[in-house]
Amino acid sequence: MGNCFSDLEGGKQAVGGTQQRPNNIAATNNNNGGHNDAVEFFFRSRGIQPLFTQIELSLSASNLLDRDITSKSDPMAVVYAKKRNGKLEELGRTEVVLNSLNPAWIEKVIVAFQFEIVQPLVFHVYDVDSKFHNVPVKTLKLNDQEFLGEATCVLSEIVAKQTRSLTLNLNNKNGHTSLRNLGALTIHAEETVSSRSCVEMVVHCSHLDNKDLFSKSDPFLRISRIVESGGSVPICKTEVVKDNLNPIWKPLCLSIQQFGSKDNPLIIECFNFNSSGNHVLIGKLQKSVADLEKLHIERSGANLTLPSPHHGHEKVLKGQLFVDQFCEKQQYSFLDYISSGFELNFMVAVDFTASNGNPRNPDSLHYIDPSGKLNSYQRAIMEVGEVIQFYDSSRRFPAWGFGGRTIDGTTSHCFNLNGSTGAFEVEGVEGIMAAYARALHNVALAGPTLFGPVINTAAQIAGQSISFNRNKYFVLLIITDGVITDLQETKDALVRASDLPLSILIVGVGGADFREMEVLDADNGRRLESSTGRVATRDIVQFVPMREVHSGQISVVQALLEELPGQFLTYMRSRDIKPGPLHAASTSA
Repeated sequence: MGNCFSDLEGGKQAVGGTQQRPNNIAATNNNNGGHNDAVEFFFRSRGIQPLFTQIELSLSASNLLDRDITSKSDPMAVVYAKKRNGKLEELGRTEVVLNSLNPAWIEKVIVAFQFEIVQPLVFHVYDVDSKFHNVPVKTLKLNDQEFLGEATCVLSEIVAKQTRSLTLNLNNKNGHTSLRNLGALTIHAEETVSSRSCVEMVVHCSHLDNKDLFSKSDPFLRISRIVESGGSVPICKTEVVKDNLNPIWKPLCLSIQQFGSKDNPLIIECFNFNSSGNHVLIGKLQKSVADLEKLHIERSGANLTLPSPHHGHEKVLKGQLFVDQFCEKQQYSFLDYISSGFELNFMVAVDFTASNGNPRNPDSLHYIDPSGKLNSYQRAIMEVGEVIQFYDSSRRFPAWGFGGRTIDGTTSHCFNLNGSTGAFEVEGVEGIMAAYARALHNVALAGPTLFGPVINTAAQIAGQSISFNRNKYFVLLIITDGVITDLQETKDALVRASDLPLSILIVGVGGADFREMEVLDADNGRRLESSTGRVATRDIVQFVPMREVHSGQISVVQALLEELPGQFLTYMRSRDIKPGPLHAASTSA
């Protein structure tokens, strides 16, 4: 589920207090839009300053319209750049805040600010339907959500403010004024800090006040940074620990971008989680990162306080905050690894089960159109392969099929796509496409749909690489039209593979019901568990039904690859694998 430590259902996850935002390998650069790390690296490696300044936008809203009947709205904000032709280009989305008409979103949106260009921005706020609360926000179809309001401004309007904050009234779409009060949106802008330094902490509280009648409190922390204007900007929240007055939270990792400096004051608030959205403040305190480090060194606690009814006084509580672990470290980005020689090795596996339909019939998912129009399998291979191939210097890709009856008459659940009995690699994406086309003439469609053998074969290759080359990370693309019949065996294979330098991208094609497949993707907050009870060490799967992506706001490539840099970094950091020497010009200040 993105880059959170948490394994909890919607609304209870940690947000913002984990690894730094990974670089987007499918990003593109444009005049108005988001930052492209590859472009910045190109400039810096030649001693040239980039042509833009990165700006981080923090968003909050007040008095939003309540679209829900039995609860409050569950708002999410989407930021767009308005192009010269009037089209909107999405720059980013916040998380969903449950049951709140006054949300302060933690997820930030990065914009490339260029002084010499007028950069119109458009902000849309949506009420996200409850059935989508465990779906990654980037894959949400906005047409399925309730529209709450729109605001527009120019980026320079925000950065020119002394407070770098701008509050705008929300209107109907296209700027039409509403007769009803739709609420207001506040945008706060800050220049991003170029630094790899971060602080990792483990904190716990003791003797918290109980705010529940029939059970114990369900506490979580929200940490905000005080900004120059005197206000505060939320930078992270922990996961919710259920029914516990002495909670220990999962590790927090805060970058300098988030906390500013070690002496910058932070507001740390402890709340009791309520599903209604009315979280009750248990207590709070104000400490800098330096103060938190001192608590760790001295092994002492800091008392939480509550505002007192008597003006100007605070009630000191029995509950305390402790810092069990504290360390400063360098946190390298995805680009740091790639630019120092690390590679992504692409592998692909294609479904040859009979449910795809006879390849000779135009309604078959495997039908190759003489006009050159790509079928769903070809599109997935081309779109994903064209991105990843540039991160693999050899351009030799293992390619398999599964669920087909090969030329010797046996049904195989992992056969070489090129028809060879030995060599399973092909040359480039074009080689995959050619081998796929030939296999449709030589392999009969059969079944059932089994993922286990293909995943085990890929895992064996990834495992063998560890002993002689730690600079390789493997990416297996599985394209399928149906629900797997070896679900538990697939889970077992994925749990074993979670220890290896391997990520698995699954594309569902056709009209099948893929809901059972989504259990393989840990976006629901629950890591996979094997038949022996072992839990996966990390999430390595991203599953996307192609029909949903094509009718949504983002491409198949974006939907599939958005989690890949984070999965790559999680593996490298868990093994303490650091990038090699970086080009001097690429190192951050």
